[in-house]
Amino acid sequence: MAFPEEYKSPSASSESMKAVRFHGQGDLRFEDVPVPKVGKNQVKLRPSWVGICGSDLHEYLGGPNLCPTTPHPITGEQVPVTFGHEFSGTVEETGEGVTDYKKGDRVVVQPIIYDGTCGACQEGLINCCNSNGFVGLSWGGGLSEHVVVPTSALYHLPDNVPLEVGALVEPLAVGWHAVKISPFKPGDAVLILGGGPIGIAVTQALKAKGAEKIIVSEVSRRRQEFVKTFGAHYVLDPTKEDIVQKCRELCGGQGVHIVYDCAGVQAGLDQAVHAVRARGTIVNIAIWEKTCTIRPNDLVFRERKWMGVATYQAGDFQEVIDAISAGEMNPQTMITKRIQLDEVEENGFKTLIHDKDNQVKVLVEVGGG
Repeated sequence: MAFPEEYKSPSASSESMKAVRFHGQGDLRFEDVPVPKVGKNQVKLRPSWVGICGSDLHEYLGGPNLCPTTPHPITGEQVPVTFGHEFSGTVEETGEGVTDYKKGDRVVVQPIIYDGTCGACQEGLINCCNSNGFVGLSWGGGLSEHVVVPTSALYHLPDNVPLEVGALVEPLAVGWHAVKISPFKPGDAVLILGGGPIGIAVTQALKAKGAEKIIVSEVSRRRQEFVKTFGAHYVLDPTKEDIVQKCRELCGGQGVHIVYDCAGVQAGLDQAVHAVRARGTIVNIAIWEKTCTIRPNDLVFRERKWMGVATYQAGDFQEVIDAISAGEMNPQTMITKRIQLDEVEENGFKTLIHDKDNQVKVLVEVGGG
């Protein structure tokens, strides 16, 4: 099947640049690679700030899983691949046919690569594309001195939003999308499983959309403190408290209307099923590393629903950017550490492995600004 030219990975020039590339499990290299050439309907960026995502960490520890080991059907890329899918940058050069962006523009990158031809894409569900990939996982990403991306991946960053905050738009969009397509309405009581970056993103989205009772279940004491600062009304420790009982106590004996599962562990799912009220909904955001067990009767006899959500759709990025610009979301303090490109493995990935509880977002400064 032929895909639009802009979705093909760019060709290489004779110049070289520094990049952080994933070669396989535990094999992350800071090395010289060719500078990509900008093509038709593509833009060349100087990355500014790049976030290290949990999916990057999972690839490093146990992959390749998301990174292709054979040529990707859309991009043609395979391992080794340059990491980095949460990033902002400045336009350096535009390709043929580009009219909406010019040199010097400040942008953020929506990293989904999609074929535009499958049934899901035809319905606008690019996150459910049958062949989808990601900039930074199946296309060269932001942990490099230069990167080329399709214009369809770009969003302008308002003047009042710093470039380092722009690097937070991607994880915030995950939380925003989950809340947006769930049955949440103002006044609902919700439970969030996990107070990490996505749990915090969900908390901020709920707060921006008028939630009045946000309950978070989180083990780490430091992350409990973090999530409180972002708007959680109640923070529970599942190792010390009965989450199901507490949710019922806080919700007039009925339980919460919606559970957002950002943890992806069996114990949390078991709690979620019983913490949600009759006809309530469990929204799964987490990527599970292991097979889980759901007992259908726990859903059937209370008419509960379970739904999965994946990343974000077209429009979610712009809504998050608008919310930040308007002051409805203030994510700056999610940034807990800033490092340089040559420190990614030692002071980025290894920090998140060994000091996870004290971190929310580690950002890599490439071009700054």
